[in-house]
Amino acid sequence: MRMLARLLFAGAFAISACGIASAQTVGDPANGLLLSQRLCGDCHAVEVSADQSPKSKAPTFAKIADTPGMTGMALSAWLHSSHRTMPLVRLDTRTREDISAYILSLKPSSAQSG
Repeated sequence: MRMLARLLFAGAFAISACGIASAQTVGDPANGLLLSQRLCGDCHAVEVSADQSPKSKAPTFAKIADTPGMTGMALSAWLHSSHRTMPLVRLDTRTREDISAYILSLKPSSAQSG
């Protein structure tokens, strides 16, 4: 019986550890900034210091990062789908990951530590 309990505990720990690893942000924020400037900067304020986007209806990247519940998965889904107010931009997986990593790097420091 103890052996079964140990196996169950080890299995639960392994599943938990995999979940933690997959929840981590993937991508290169520095490359994401460069890509964002080139691909998104005509409409969005990409740099954290910008208060307003070139297109008034386009949110700044800092505002997107500060959206409650914003995660890498949410950003990837957003960047992968079309929207009425945003042109259809086809990005490969690596580009989406890098841009998402950059946007998430703009989260206020108190939100990143939690």
